[in-house]
Amino acid sequence: MSLLYPFRALRPVPHQAAQVASPPYDVIRTEEARRLAEGKPWSFLHVIRPEIDLPEGTDEHDPAVYAKGAENLRRFREAGILIQDEVPSLYLYRQQMDRHVQTGIFGCVPVSAYEDGRIVRHEKTRPDKEEDRTRHILAQRAHAEPVMLAFPPQAPLEALMARWTAQPPMYDFTAEDGVRHTVWRVPDPEALIAAFASVNRLYVADGHHRCAAASRAAAQLRAQGVGTAGLAEYEIFPAVLFPLHTLRILPYHRIVRRLPMTPEAFLRALETRMHVIRQVPNPTPPAKGTVALYLAGSWHWATLPPTQRSTVADQLDVARLNEHILEPILGIVDPRTDPNLDFVGGIRGLEALKQEVDQGRAALAIAMYPTSIEELVAVSDAGLLMPPKSTWFEPKLRSGLLVHVFD
Repeated sequence: MSLLYPFRALRPVPHQAAQVASPPYDVIRTEEARRLAEGKPWSFLHVIRPEIDLPEGTDEHDPAVYAKGAENLRRFREAGILIQDEVPSLYLYRQQMDRHVQTGIFGCVPVSAYEDGRIVRHEKTRPDKEEDRTRHILAQRAHAEPVMLAFPPQAPLEALMARWTAQPPMYDFTAEDGVRHTVWRVPDPEALIAAFASVNRLYVADGHHRCAAASRAAAQLRAQGVGTAGLAEYEIFPAVLFPLHTLRILPYHRIVRRLPMTPEAFLRALETRMHVIRQVPNPTPPAKGTVALYLAGSWHWATLPPTQRSTVADQLDVARLNEHILEPILGIVDPRTDPNLDFVGGIRGLEALKQEVDQGRAALAIAMYPTSIEELVAVSDAGLLMPPKSTWFEPKLRSGLLVHVFD
């Protein structure tokens, strides 16, 4: 069964693309979404974060939220802001952030590939987040946001992509965060599908919960007997597929809300377990295996000891941090659920970590060295899961550019 399918994208009219396109739902909280969408009636945040159009304090899982998202998507279509392509197509999507450029194939992938392991996951999903996105999919009869997948380098495929991106694009704009987004319609989808046939597995980079939600929604519709001749539209979902070597991973940092000891006692406890350099001028961890710690007004470096455990996932810096600092010294046994631990994406910078401590919202900030693409692939190929919040891919895919509907 193919891993790549064209689809009839629901997409903005060209002059509205920059106004419609929005950050994805999972990188901003409700209040930030409300602020970003203020005065922007066609921001796609009204579809993926529809609680912003309901009274403040509305629970984001209230049935009214899912109904509002479906209503807003209909409103965009009825106003002619979103139009649907007449024939199934594939697209190329390029993002440029500073000097980093990545170009992927925007198409649909089959739910069955997620279920049988050809789409390889590396993260444990939370049932409540799966349920939330499933309810959005079913209410809207659409997959509103793509997932980010990666495939091993394929020189002929990438040469084909490069040839088509030399043509005039369908969309080309720079978002408010400075990231440039360019989209082309592929002139010969069958040629691209044929070239992609050599790819036999895909790696989830970003969007584990959206993958799981697509699978859950398909299972529910299947059980209801909803379907058409051939492959039902709900059996595929949208993704942007990038060559692995073009993706960029930023670190995913940690903050600890409270310390069970004084800062000096914590540093002494560290020094009994690992090499610590106090009072460093540069907070950026210099190499894999080193973390930078900010507490009581100063940065320090600590070298994590080798793991005493056996798998490739245990060798990750985030796993060694859990093994040697969070669990034995701070008593944080489950990083996924412990309320004393929180996470800060690398895009927010080390100054954001410092502010969390200086302004009293945290007692300790931990700056990580980024996980590599090679480590992600090794863990995925071993059939293992990474610790929570191990990778932060940047730039993020923009939502609202190409929507997959199955109504």
